[in-house]
Parts: sequence; structure tokens; C-alpha cells
Amino acid sequence: MTARTRWSVLGALLALSAAVVATVGTGLGGSQTNAAAPIVIGWAFDSKGNMAPFDGPALAAAKIRVGQINGRGGVNGRPLKIETCDTNNNNPAKAKSCAASLLGKGAQIIFVTCDVDFATPVVQEAINRGKLAIAPCIGTDQMGPKRFGSKGRLAFSFGNVAQDEGSAMAEYAWRRGWRTANLATNTLLVYFKNVVQAFEKRFTQLGGKVAARESYATGANNVNAAVSRLNARKADVIVTSTAFGELPALVSGIRSLGNKTPILNSWAGDGVYWLPKSPQVTDYYAVTYASAFGDDPNRAVRSLAKQLKAFTGGFVAGSAAIDGVATAIRRSGGSTNGVRLAATMEKFRKVPTLSGLVSFSPQFHTVFGRQYRVIKIHNNKAKYVGAVTAKVVPKI
Repeated sequence: MTARTRWSVLGALLALSAAVVATVGTGLGGSQTNAAAPIVIGWAFDSKGNMAPFDGPALAAAKIRVGQINGRGGVNGRPLKIETCDTNNNNPAKAKSCAASLLGKGAQIIFVTCDVDFATPVVQEAINRGKLAIAPCIGTDQMGPKRFGSKGRLAFSFGNVAQDEGSAMAEYAWRRGWRTANLATNTLLVYFKNVVQAFEKRFTQLGGKVAARESYATGANNVNAAVSRLNARKADVIVTSTAFGELPALVSGIRSLGNKTPILNSWAGDGVYWLPKSPQVTDYYAVTYASAFGDDPNRAVRSLAKQLKAFTGGFVAGSAAIDGVATAIRRSGGSTNGVRLAATMEKFRKVPTLSGLVSFSPQFHTVFGRQYRVIKIHNNKAKYVGAVTAKVVPKI
């Protein structure tokens, strides 16, 4: 064999070896290289805007959970990796660009902000690419086919579906002996409206009566008018679902009139970051995932809350969402294919997570049946006062 021939043969062997390595690395051949490749989760979140008190703690908890899972060998031998970008108060154009940048970095699953209206641009970017779109704490059945059509089968939330949450609030009100309710609906978001609708449906099923129905909207400067009308009608409890600047305005407005009626809010009203100094918040209740105040009945939740210095109980949903995605990947044989993962998640029935047992269905891509914590704020101090689980998920 001549020198030229030997070099030609060696070159061919090297080319063949390179082709084999490339095949293995793309998962077309063996799995050794692919097994070590990270599963990239792209997380689009609001760092400083309206959703920051909800998005931030969920992301922080998720990062801790990812570290724990990776410390035990990852998911099917592959580590999880979170890549983040800021939606800048969920500006639609910036949110869409944010999602595109995450997908450009190889994100195989996209996480979105904690409200479906605000999350829509990111969700659409993900599902249009065939990627699973996950929210740690969106609270409406619109995170799925109801809003996004057939591609919406790829969209899920580890939040509480509004019908379930409103029903749980009604059952808590009934348990407390509150038999009449004034309803105050913030019309900004579907979630806000659906919670109050579900409360009314379940409350009246139980035998409760609605004394008044009023509405207001974030940014509409009409909270005070709603407060005046609510104050004119007596009831055992005032029920709303609201957050942002309208939450302190509504509560302060009611108390400033000398009205001491208990106020019951959804998870949107969890936390103490919003509390006005005067008048102090009294006899106020909110249902949520967990207590962020060091007194949750679950030791693991208390430990995580302490690590994070959590603002709201929604922080556990970040950990739960990572657990859920990891479970879906394992049950799908290690696949990160969006369609396959979605089919697996639709079959979730009471999957254990830090936030409780998680169930989905073809109809509900947002959690139902979870046990809620009830937080009471009195004299601006928050504490856990009980738990409630919805017995019925009403149709609204």
C-alpha cells in the first residue's frame, strides 16, 4: 500500500467515525451522548411588572427543584436547564420576542407568566412550534384548547382552574356561616371574572343568596364607585377576585367607610406585599396554594418558603410544575416531543407534587381538585386558618 493510499484509507475511516459520532449525538443512533444532553426549559417571566409578585417566587422555587432533581441524576439521565427572559410587564411585542429568543436557544418546553391573557403571545409562539407551553399558576380553563384551538392541546397550567377555586371559596363561605354575599367583579381578566362566576354558581347551589353584584376594572378608575354601591347593600361577606392596584383600593375603600364585612378573595389576593398602612387590613381572607408565612401544615412547604422568603403561596406551583413536567417526560419514555408530553399529561390523575395532588383532563388543562389553604389577614398580619377542597366543579 502506497503512502497516498494509506492516507486515503485513513481519511475515509476518520470521516466514517465523524459520521457515527454525529449520528449518536443527534439521537439517531446510540444514546450515550444524547443521554447527557440537557433538557432545556425556556422561562418567560415578568421581573418587575404587575405579575412579578407571582412569577418571581414560582421561578425561584422551580430553580431550587431543578437543582434537587439534577442532584439525583436528572430526568432519565438528563439534567434540566432553565433559560430565562423578561417579558417586561408582559408587553405583547417584547413577550413574543422573548419567547422566540428562548426557542432559538433550543428550549424544548416553554414556561409562561401566571395569567392567560398576559401569557398569550408566549403561548402562541411555543405551540406554533409544537412545543409544550406550561404555566406554573394560570388559573383558567382557557390555558388549553378553549382559547388556543387544536394547538392548545399543548398548553397546560399547574395553577387552579377558576371554576374549582371559586367553588372552594363558596364552600369556605358556607362553612363560616356566611349566607349572603355581595359580589365585586374585576372585569380586566378572564380569571377574575370566572372565579366570581364560579363562586356564585356554587354558593347558590349550597343555598346562599347574592345581595348585590358590582363590577370595576384595573385601570378604569371606577373602584370607588363600586365600593360605594357595595357599602349600600348589607351582606355576610364581600367576594372578589382581584390584584394589582385595585386590591388595596377596594379593601381600603370598604374599611374607610366603616364597613367591617369580611372580604373573601381568590389566590390573586394572596400575600402581604400590597397591604396599605392605613386603614390596616382586617377580616380579609384569600384562598391559595400554600401559606407563605411559615405556618403551612406541610413541613416541606415551610422549608421552601423560608428559603425563598416567598411573597405568595403560589411559589409552590413553580416546584409543582417542574415535578409535573419531569413526571410527563419519564412517563413518555424520556421524550420531550410536545404532542407526546401533552397526551401523557392529559392522563394525570392525582400526581403528587409539593402543591398537592395534580389532575388534568381533555377538558381541563389547569388543575382541579387540589386542597386550598385559607389565609386570613387581620391588622395587617397574615396567618393560615384552615384548608378547603372544592367538592363540585361548577359549569359557568
